Amino acid sequence: MQLGEVVFGGVGSGLYGMLINVLLAVFIAGLMIGRTPEYLGKKIGVPEMKMAAIYILITPALVLLGTALAMMSDAGRAAIFNPGPHGFSEVLYALSSAANNNGSAFAGLSANTPFWNLLLAVAMLLGRFLPFIPVMMIASSLAAKKRSPPAPGRFLPTVHCLLAC
Repeated sequence: MQLGEVVFGGVGSGLYGMLINVLLAVFIAGLMIGRTPEYLGKKIGVPEMKMAAIYILITPALVLLGTALAMMSDAGRAAIFNPGPHGFSEVLYALSSAANNNGSAFAGLSANTPFWNLLLAVAMLLGRFLPFIPVMMIASSLAAKKRSPPAPGRFLPTVHCLLAC
């Protein structure tokens, strides 16, 4: 779960998560072979990669900042029944699940307090809706670009090539 839900298929979010990973793969492959990275005839540039990096960093930032907030506050620490490393892993799991998925928690964490309800709700809300912003910015950037004509020797991964390989 902390790897960012690497198995695609969430309703509504599975497709754009997969397309972000395709853009990253095309960009890295283009850098490795020394060609301008392109996807579906559109050049992938710095603005698209910045937005892809922001998309990837949103969820880990929510998890780490939420865990830090919970560990710094008395209300956050009061809900931990198992002090020590196991209690910390319960907090980390609860915030990972809220930011990435559906918001479950281990039984050793009393997450039904106003502090935890609010913290996990904010993590879930931001984890669901903040990634839309860089995805929409990538979509608008690629939509505004003109399709480049095929050139000899250019790196052109297409859906057909990705499926055939």
